[in-house]
Amino acid sequence: MHHKHRTLTRVFLLGLLIMAGLAATTTSAQPFPNTIRLPNGWAPEGIVTGRGPVIYAGSLATGSIYAADLRTGAGHVLAPGGTGRVAVGLDFDRRTNAIFVAGGGTGLASVYDASTGRLLRDYQLTSPSSNPFINDVIVTRDAAYFTDSSHPILYRVPLGPGGRLPPSSAVEALPLLGDWQQVGGINANGIEATPNGKWLIVVNTTTGLLYRVDPLTGHATTIDLGGASVVNGDGMLLHGSTLYVVQNFLNQIAVVNLSSNLSKGSVVQTMTNAAFDIPTTITAFGNGLYVVNARFSTPPTSSTEYAIVRMTR
Repeated sequence: MHHKHRTLTRVFLLGLLIMAGLAATTTSAQPFPNTIRLPNGWAPEGIVTGRGPVIYAGSLATGSIYAADLRTGAGHVLAPGGTGRVAVGLDFDRRTNAIFVAGGGTGLASVYDASTGRLLRDYQLTSPSSNPFINDVIVTRDAAYFTDSSHPILYRVPLGPGGRLPPSSAVEALPLLGDWQQVGGINANGIEATPNGKWLIVVNTTTGLLYRVDPLTGHATTIDLGGASVVNGDGMLLHGSTLYVVQNFLNQIAVVNLSSNLSKGSVVQTMTNAAFDIPTTITAFGNGLYVVNARFSTPPTSSTEYAIVRMTR
């Protein structure tokens, strides 16, 4: 009888300890900050989340990469960039912990180690003399695909088993064919891919059209939005059948519900936020959506403030 009583006491004390632990966890768990400040003068355009609660932001000014903790907002310069380097759109390959960077007018694509910031490889996708603007990138199981906002071309960097990087010369140009319409101004911008890599999705910023693109042939099929437009479309995020399209100068995000074969879509919601200041790209962690303010209407100086805004999905 005495032994049983002691066991019950132990169970009771253990229960109290567990409850106390849970209470401590609940009270100490801070909500993720809604604003992540970037260094003054950073001039961001592309962001992407990595392994765990970390976000990376590229710099148009220097090509540098900044890494921040989503839990605290604290961060540091991961890769210092350099003169003549530009970082526009970013993507992340969790197989290799590598950050892929679109290089704008340099015609470059770059790959960095997300742990150390070391430059792993540069790919000269096209000559700067052709006035390219390498704008965004998506990594699939087989390749990294880059958009060029100035030319109806995707650039493909094939990846080896497990995401292994090929030599610097391994660049393929994939002309955009089929329904693709090239107009004056900014054309191919944001790019996404289905999880199995069967299809790419590309937005044309100026026409506001979305395209389903065959990653092997470059053949583009217009996604029927029922008359709706995603003009000023920039960075995109595909989550299940939902496509988030950042409409930069409109300070909003179009939420598009896509059909299973990507032939049709409907704009089911438009997300806005008082903190938006010409947002350009979007990424996610948990139930949070993260959008970066490029502030293109604000003259960039060394003291201009920049930030990433968190919203709930």
